[in-house]
Amino acid sequence: MARDSRRPGRTLIGFFAGLALVFGLVALAGSWTPTLGLDLQGGTRITLIAEGSPSEDNLAEAASIIDQRVNGSGVSEAEVTTQGNEFVVVEIPGTSRRDLVETVERQAQLRFRLVACSSADNRCGGAAPSPGTPGTPGQTPGSAPSAPVAPEDTGTPKGPDNRPPVGFGTSPGKPGKKSDEKSGSPSPSGEPSEPAQPGGAEGVDPLVWVDNPDPASVQAFQDYECPPAGETALVEDDPDKPLVTCDDQGIKYLLSTAMIEGTDLQSAEAAVPQQQVDWVVTLDFDSDGTETFTEISRALYNTGKQFAIVLDGQVISAPTMDGIITNGRAEISGNFDEQSATSLATSLKYGALPIAFEPNPPVETVGPSLAGNQLTAGLLAGGIGLLLVMVYCLLYYRGLGLVVLASLVVAAAATYGLVLLLSETAGFALSLPGIAGLIVAVGITADSFIVYFERIRDEMRDGLSMPSAVEAGWKRARNTCLAADTVSLLAAVVLYIFAAGVVKGFAFALGLATLIDLAVFFWFTHPMVSWLSRFRFFSAGHRLSGLSASTLGVDERPRRGVVAGGRA
Repeated sequence: MARDSRRPGRTLIGFFAGLALVFGLVALAGSWTPTLGLDLQGGTRITLIAEGSPSEDNLAEAASIIDQRVNGSGVSEAEVTTQGNEFVVVEIPGTSRRDLVETVERQAQLRFRLVACSSADNRCGGAAPSPGTPGTPGQTPGSAPSAPVAPEDTGTPKGPDNRPPVGFGTSPGKPGKKSDEKSGSPSPSGEPSEPAQPGGAEGVDPLVWVDNPDPASVQAFQDYECPPAGETALVEDDPDKPLVTCDDQGIKYLLSTAMIEGTDLQSAEAAVPQQQVDWVVTLDFDSDGTETFTEISRALYNTGKQFAIVLDGQVISAPTMDGIITNGRAEISGNFDEQSATSLATSLKYGALPIAFEPNPPVETVGPSLAGNQLTAGLLAGGIGLLLVMVYCLLYYRGLGLVVLASLVVAAAATYGLVLLLSETAGFALSLPGIAGLIVAVGITADSFIVYFERIRDEMRDGLSMPSAVEAGWKRARNTCLAADTVSLLAAVVLYIFAAGVVKGFAFALGLATLIDLAVFFWFTHPMVSWLSRFRFFSAGHRLSGLSASTLGVDERPRRGVVAGGRA
């Protein structure tokens, strides 16, 4: 006799436990309504105004980079367009998305420079900070120094969390930017004047220059004044020249020429290291960056000298070197939260903008592009379609049609739960095309059930009893359904990769619903049918079961196991 399904009850329990976990996470997130896209709820519009007269190619490249930043998760449904020769317009779902303004407008020009001196050590002259001023020599305020390790050129990071033993520091909240965005305009005090241009370091090894900076650079350092608290000075950050700038705590620095460029980064990610609770931004350099970073760590280890991480002309960290780093991995740590760490990592990951934009871009709230009745019409169309599928399956499959109804309800619940979860964790915004993708997937889901049930009926026509037909039909139906769903999934992936705008939302929703169909088909529909086959109502071929002799189209006279008692 053919072996029965392997404990369908356990499979069903496991499936519902997973579904309960999804809704448990949704409950923790605290939101029971999905985030809607621009077309359905409106959002925030940021208009970036380019400085100077950028070329059309540079403006398009900047728009492409910004699009990658705001759609970094791939499902946020943000729209980035260019207007004329100077505007990049960014529209983001949600009416309170000012948190993304910094991510959008940040230049993301990251450079590593050596510190010749700072106002915290007075090595270059000028007034030292008064008692109580934040910061001490060798450590940027707010940074978290790492435990010292013995110098060992092994290429393996030291420390309990298996991360590079370098403590980068950042200021609280949003490093390198203005902290006061309430008014959206500069402080009445105005922008501070730029310092005299440092010079005299061309062709000189920065590791040598920091011990004896040229007089012009020292004079520029002494003449420069940091901007008032809450403001950011516009500093020309030429990588081939020394730089005088400040951090957001008001500490002034004289820095060498750039030793590592942001283009040497392979990746940047926001993460919480193991056995820690604070967010950091991890950096991975390419081969050139790794080689230079190793050289810096060997030269600065145990010397008390600092090197600075400069983002858009402002120092965001100036730590000392606590070990020799040979694997090209580092991290920026400090008083980050998830939002600020993710914003910085996203800006660094997708590269620097080729053009500069004016500060304090206009930010406004925009309404939905579609009328509310269109959403209602879309949902109504989906509901009618789902209802027709259910009625048809009940009329045609009778008792087995109840399995179809249950499967569709479970699939709908799983889809809704994942949409809610993705809205909170990945910024997924449900647009009208996305809703269309979910509605189209209803047909894909119903098709899987029809293929399976018809296989069962074919096996019973050949003389198998229902329990045996369920397993024999499953072996054939699963391959057919896998092939069909794979084609749908590939179509969704290709469409997602090559499409633009809201079409990506359609492709993502279609792919998500297809994966849910597979999960429901394997872990709910098949176990449910296997479990029901143990009941006489189905196994004996009751006339309402959908498996009676008349339904199967065979002679009602007893034949070899067409109904109960048939051969295995």
